[in-house]
Amino acid sequence: MATPGVGQKAPDFSLPVSREQKVGLKDFMGKKNVVLAFYPLDFTGG
Repeated sequence: MATPGVGQKAPDFSLPVSREQKVGLKDFMGKKNVVLAFYPLDFTGG
């Protein structure tokens, strides 16, 4: 899968918000603006 560039749509994904529930990017489509930020070295000590 190619990495999306600045301004491109992100691929849909979901993450757990509790043991029983997940939230996906598609859940916000047409409802809110979403900002995605990734910190690949957070919590790694690197």
